[in-house]
Amino acid sequence: MSTTTVARAPSRLLLLAEGRALFEAATTLALWPLLQCSPRGDGHAVIVLPGLGASDGSTELLRGFLETRGYAVQGWGLGTNCGPLPGVEKGLLELLRRLHERSGKVSLVGWSLGGVFARMLAATAPDAVRSVVTLGSPLHGSPKATRATKLYEVLSGRSANDPRRARWVRPMPTVPATSVFSRSDGIVSWRSSFQAETPSSENIEVEASHLGLGAHPAVLYAVADRLSQPDGGWTRFAAPAALRMFYPDPARP
Repeated sequence: MSTTTVARAPSRLLLLAEGRALFEAATTLALWPLLQCSPRGDGHAVIVLPGLGASDGSTELLRGFLETRGYAVQGWGLGTNCGPLPGVEKGLLELLRRLHERSGKVSLVGWSLGGVFARMLAATAPDAVRSVVTLGSPLHGSPKATRATKLYEVLSGRSANDPRRARWVRPMPTVPATSVFSRSDGIVSWRSSFQAETPSSENIEVEASHLGLGAHPAVLYAVADRLSQPDGGWTRFAAPAALRMFYPDPARP
């Protein structure tokens, strides 16, 4: 799969299918006891960043799950994510530095636009970041490859075509980076989330809505598995045999 493939905004049909996010969250709650068999971590700090137009309330299920896996989980604490408003990037960097000084390297989990901020943090302060996991995040390609472009411009007061910030987001992080995406994402083109694979980067495909990525059981398991990788000993995701049906080959045509 080439990252140079032209990405277009998801179809209206996929956009209408975003309503399944409620079912995905309900499935996670039903499977909660089984999800407790997911890999546990070593207790390091994790920052979870919400998507556009969302706040820490949208990541409550994901953060609660990661807490059961033993992590010191922190929301972004900046209210509703309206994009790079004045003080947002500075506030995130201060949070990252504070947690790093307190307990060592920090992992970043970003949903949609939150993943863009996570990549920016990893590029700005790689010494403080242990790994980055993005969920349905537009990592490259045209701003028109998402159905949230107009909303972004209204909330942030900025053009979605921002070359300066793109220079921070598009290059591959120097820390382990995982992009979780869905080909049936109705908000962000999955091609925009597909990143080049290197010895320290990968893609994980799931079958999920965009709005349900932070509450989908397959995503939660994958995030727990990625965060459990030892610092300096990262290896690619390999789903257990019993779960492989939930993780299609991301490199297929």
